[in-house]
Amino acid sequence: MLCMPKGLAFKTQADSRDPQFHSFIITREDGSRTFGFSLTFYEEVTSKQICSAMQTLYHMHNAEYDILHIPPTNDKETCSSIEDCNGTSVSKLQRFNSYDISRDTLYVSKCICLITPMSFMKACKKVLEQLHQAVTSPQPPPLPLESYIYNILYEVPLPPAGRSLKFSGVYGPIICQRPSTSELPLFDFPVKEVFELLGVENVVQLFTCALLEFQILLYSQHYQRLMTVAETITALMFPFQWQHVYVPILPASLLHFLDAPVPYLMGLHSNGLDDRSKLELPQEANLCFVDVDNHFIELPEDLPQFPNKLEFIQEISEILMAFGIPPEGNLHCSESASKMKNLRACDIVSDKRNGNIAGSPLNSYELLKENETIARLQALVKRTGVSLEKLEVREETSSNKDLKVQCDEEEFRVYQLNIQIREVFANRFTQMFADYEVFVIQPSQDKESWFTNREQMQNFDKASFLSDQPEPYLPFLSRFLETQMFASFIDNKIMCHDEDDKDPVLRVFDSRVDKIRLLNVRTPTLRTSMYQKCTTIDEAEKAIELRLVKIDHTAVHPHLLDMKIGQGKYELGFFPKLQSDVLSIGPASNKWTKRNAPAQWRRKDRQKQHTEHLRLDNDQREKYIQEARNLGSTIRQPKLSNLSPSVIAQTNWKFVEGLLKECRNKTKRMLVEKMGREAVELGHGEVNITGVEENTLIASLCDLLERIWSHGLQVKQDRSCTTFILEDRASVYSASTQIWAFQTTRRPTPHKGKSALWSHLLHYQENRQRKPTSGSFSTSGVLLDSERRKSDASPAMSPLRISLIQDMRHIQNIGEIKTDVGKARAWVRLSMEKKLLSRHLKQLLSDLELTKKLYKRYAFLRCDDEKEQFLYHLLSFNAVDYFCFTNVFTTILIPYHILIVPSKKLGGSMFTANPWICISGELSETGVLQIPRNILEMTFECQNLGKLTTVQIGHDNSGLYAKWLVEYVMVRNEITGHTYKFPCGRWLGKGMDDGSLERILVGELLTSHTEADERQCRTPPLQQSPSMIRRFVTISPNNKPKLNTGQIQEAIGEAVNGIVKHFHKPEKERGSLTLLLCGESGLVSALEQVFQHGFKSPRLFKNVFIWDFLEKAQTHYETLDQNEIIPEENWQTRARSFCRFVTAINNTPRNIGKDGKFQMLVCLGARDHLLHHWIALLADCPITAQMYEDIALIKDHTLVNSLIRVLQTLQEFNITLEASLVKGIDI
Repeated sequence: MLCMPKGLAFKTQADSRDPQFHSFIITREDGSRTFGFSLTFYEEVTSKQICSAMQTLYHMHNAEYDILHIPPTNDKETCSSIEDCNGTSVSKLQRFNSYDISRDTLYVSKCICLITPMSFMKACKKVLEQLHQAVTSPQPPPLPLESYIYNILYEVPLPPAGRSLKFSGVYGPIICQRPSTSELPLFDFPVKEVFELLGVENVVQLFTCALLEFQILLYSQHYQRLMTVAETITALMFPFQWQHVYVPILPASLLHFLDAPVPYLMGLHSNGLDDRSKLELPQEANLCFVDVDNHFIELPEDLPQFPNKLEFIQEISEILMAFGIPPEGNLHCSESASKMKNLRACDIVSDKRNGNIAGSPLNSYELLKENETIARLQALVKRTGVSLEKLEVREETSSNKDLKVQCDEEEFRVYQLNIQIREVFANRFTQMFADYEVFVIQPSQDKESWFTNREQMQNFDKASFLSDQPEPYLPFLSRFLETQMFASFIDNKIMCHDEDDKDPVLRVFDSRVDKIRLLNVRTPTLRTSMYQKCTTIDEAEKAIELRLVKIDHTAVHPHLLDMKIGQGKYELGFFPKLQSDVLSIGPASNKWTKRNAPAQWRRKDRQKQHTEHLRLDNDQREKYIQEARNLGSTIRQPKLSNLSPSVIAQTNWKFVEGLLKECRNKTKRMLVEKMGREAVELGHGEVNITGVEENTLIASLCDLLERIWSHGLQVKQDRSCTTFILEDRASVYSASTQIWAFQTTRRPTPHKGKSALWSHLLHYQENRQRKPTSGSFSTSGVLLDSERRKSDASPAMSPLRISLIQDMRHIQNIGEIKTDVGKARAWVRLSMEKKLLSRHLKQLLSDLELTKKLYKRYAFLRCDDEKEQFLYHLLSFNAVDYFCFTNVFTTILIPYHILIVPSKKLGGSMFTANPWICISGELSETGVLQIPRNILEMTFECQNLGKLTTVQIGHDNSGLYAKWLVEYVMVRNEITGHTYKFPCGRWLGKGMDDGSLERILVGELLTSHTEADERQCRTPPLQQSPSMIRRFVTISPNNKPKLNTGQIQEAIGEAVNGIVKHFHKPEKERGSLTLLLCGESGLVSALEQVFQHGFKSPRLFKNVFIWDFLEKAQTHYETLDQNEIIPEENWQTRARSFCRFVTAINNTPRNIGKDGKFQMLVCLGARDHLLHHWIALLADCPITAQMYEDIALIKDHTLVNSLIRVLQTLQEFNITLEASLVKGIDI
């Protein structure tokens, strides 16, 4: 079924009969795999009976076909199957399906197959090809075929890890080599073929689908292509492994597997005639279909982009071009080629056979210059002395041209390309998951209990891990963390506590992560989404080259076997029937074969190799540490024998200074990034230096804090605390080797996700709970509402108490955060958002007794001057606003406190209706919340709303006095302390003001005055001007101060200019667009002034609103439209759109009042770029002449034209309105 998936095949001398090689895989129930390699060839049929039967079958088939179909014009036109007849040309039918026993020779397929425990594809292919060559060669082979097969079965051992082996085939030596335990696992399929077939863009997309465990179906006429693509994609996943159905070659009898509702990776054979449309595949929305032969890939819906995809493709393309392979694959291919043209790669590789083109560094640099990200990063690293101008493509992949490898040059280039591409892919995961260990949740119970309850257990702190990642990574990573392959990877990590127990793949990956950390001991890289290219290619390539230059082992040569006379007879063109009695007997003790000998030397070699690996790893470790020292500082590491107390003190002092310097640079870097262009204008950086993700900068700060809190940590055996102190490896060493502490602090939390900072906080919390303090820091940290009401008659919301312990409790109550490292980072984010990080840490370190207990004398936290400077640097974060907690933990429940302040002068206490409120933020909204009658202050809990933007407030108009004058509403996030004020100053009630029963209020974040909040003084402060004078307790909107035309034009200009500036800022620096539209100085307010200027005074006791004028204009234009007397087509279109919008707003079920309707019309007009058309329309409307004085702005054509030109500038922007502004309108 796997050796010959199509079964027996018959051909004639007119058909192509070239041998076909393909590999396959057998997966057992326990997940173990065995590889098979098959060579299918054709032998002449010598049986006259079979030839006669075949001719009879053809005659029967042709007769049946003639009955079912129109008689063919030529008797020779036959078809092998009715299904295949349609669409098949006459020539094909004649060539493939005519057979005459008198003139044709019949051939039948035969297969030889080799089964191996490991995938030595190249070696096995050579073995099979040489065996086939032996039976087709005019000269017989030197020995019977049984001798060579016996040699393969019994005398050629598997090469040990890290060694190469040479053995003899029929006509020449065959070499296979196996990676060592510190290299990437064995992979012997040609990556080159995959990139030539699909192109780099399609390969990366297919790779992304495999990582996210979509259903993947490969489709090709060639079995070996199916296997090569499947094996390549799964090998590139290192260190992750495909966990689902894996059938690279799906036999015809198992096609029902495609209906499986689970992820799978399968290969389907194509007959070359049917196209994609004829395949009936289930669940195509989640299917990735790859037509390998036609360079075509069909992606599933909603596929996120692989992180740094453009730079990743660029790095792969450079390697491919160095080997003469065009990145877009075959040049005749479809959309992938056109996409890659944007990179100008096709100009460089116009001749796909030219392998020297990529040697030009200039061309490669031209590719990089097209990339905006690279350009920004070039500016970023410019100050460090590194220049991207020096970037070159590797011209010669071999590190030493003088060494002569034992295999042929083409095979060696395949090895080189394979390892280079695999190293680049592996490097992406090493960079993305360099800190994964600290987020692993270690089980508290024994391994057996954990394994039994595995399904109910969480093994990874996903929320904390994602909070550290650059924002562009999140769409991909959030889905990847939910896959089975990632869960299995973490499970392996949990179960393998000891190095000896570790899965080999995990061991290799962890060693690579360790190397990155060791290199970052003294020069920690800025945590960013900056693309870091692979640096391990040369080392990996050299290891392969050395194995191929000097062969480690040579197997026993084939020899004559003890065969009976007549056995092993050679017959040209026919593969002989092998003598089973000779091949079934294992090797005996003779001079050629000792079955025990190979096993013995394998065992000895394994032991020798193991010791060599241990020594090699230690040497490499020292090498990396030395490199890190040289990179980070010019201090020469003293020998252990010279470790006098003064030397230790001096080195420690330099290390403390290094931490302080890093803190200073990092805080400045974060402030420059946060302030953006303003910082550049102040001279703090270059224009292109900003652009690093805020997420990664804060994660980098968290790394620094962990290193500071880990420096000089005592070893604590006391386990009584909720979480015990991190047992830093550095502290295991004696006092004479304290210098080691300076090298290991880069990895403060190597195991169990422990955090030195969080551990210190827990000790502090435990101390406070034992002896609660009086004074400014209460244990609860929150002043109760009931207490506040008794003592404070002011309507202002009471400030939240500043409490380190309370902030810790907030973090401890977040169920999504599972590890101590995650909790520490969440606490840092919360403290930064509250502008309390420096203050909290100062309070934490003020417990000198606890600090002395936890830290050695030389620790950073016990160096008073440096500690003060460190806290001072952190204090600078208070100059900017961070939302690093609110924006990251988007799914947590947050308590919100609401305060509604009605007017005291105008009967607010007599209000009888039932009020409601709906609060909206950037992330979501609360929905309608019913407010108990006569309750103006309440707290509720809901999912994080993000930054608050609007409040909708209203009532049901019930009772005798359903009139409510609301001055403002205040809403506070009880965790972050952010307080928003939503000014109103309007009536809610029928017959009052504009008759509105609900209003949309736009809020602003109040700036916090931390120092003032602490002073609990009952003397009221000096009365400040209200933040919004717009209709603050006004009975009629016409009481508003009148502005002259100049002031109105200025207001319009400022409002539009604010919106233009908003869209010209980088997205992360933009504020609230709703505030610019509907705020105090927003576009709605400015246009309101335009329409109120020159508005004729209403009669006594009757208010006339702008909406009344707009409704009359709508009626006028609808009448004209019915009579079809609108002069121009443009005017007709404008009038109809205006009428349609006014009608839709009037028909909304919401009771938003006339001013609310005007606000909605302006917002919709700005969204659809219609405002300037409507202004022109209304200026020429006869209703305007009736309702406006002659001095009105709307009647001055010069001013109106100026207004139209200003509003036209909004056309180039895509304005997206908040849902609360247009609720109930579907236009």
